[in-house]
Amino acid sequence: MTHISSRVNKYLLAPLAMALGLVSVVACAQVKEKEPWEQAMETEVWEPVPPVVVAEPGLPPSDAIVLFDGKDLKQWQSLDGSPAKWKLVDGAVEVAPKTGDIKTRESFCDLQLHVEWMSPTDTEGREGQGRGNSGIFLQERYEVQVLDSYQNSTYPNGQAASIYKQHIPLANATRAPGVWQTYDIIYRAPRFTDQGALESPAYVTVLHNGVLVQNHVEVQGPTAWIGHPPYEAHGCASLQLQDHGDPVRFRNIWVRKL
Repeated sequence: MTHISSRVNKYLLAPLAMALGLVSVVACAQVKEKEPWEQAMETEVWEPVPPVVVAEPGLPPSDAIVLFDGKDLKQWQSLDGSPAKWKLVDGAVEVAPKTGDIKTRESFCDLQLHVEWMSPTDTEGREGQGRGNSGIFLQERYEVQVLDSYQNSTYPNGQAASIYKQHIPLANATRAPGVWQTYDIIYRAPRFTDQGALESPAYVTVLHNGVLVQNHVEVQGPTAWIGHPPYEAHGCASLQLQDHGDPVRFRNIWVRKL
């Protein structure tokens, strides 16, 4: 009886297996028969929708914070919190030597920064680090060097657009003294754990006059003239412009928080 039952089950199950096989084939055929546009929809992502930013030629983007428009220094202060003492000249702000650095009243972390600068034309008897020296400090600590590096030899990790004493620029895109120059900087601030340990370092990308000169380089720690100090935990902080004793000028400064 068992042998007969097995044969009966075999004959009964065979049509069912065939039916299931046909269903599987039909299902596969249906998947393969999807139109290209249906297949494309499977990889479309509709959220989040990016905000609209208007970017007209020669103007700051519509979501930018204008830090200096040539009219006043309301957004800036001396390091001790007193009013900035630099000079306003022809729509630019000029370093007033020996008055000290200035910094923004607002603090920043990740950002896109646009700065235009010009080194002085009086170069007689000046060379190396003594020509048109200034700097842009991100979070008051990490310096992108400003220097007259037009036909002016110095140590490459201290020339214009270097991450001072850390990264040599990929190219020297410096224009002649008295000609306006542009830095466009993309900055990712360092991250620290709740215990103050470094979680990830800062990174900087710099375009000098439209030329990529720092390509997402890792900042090794705070900028120093001597040595290589380690990271110390900190939060968002001001942008800072350096008084290095030369009457360097700045204009059209704006920033976008990222």
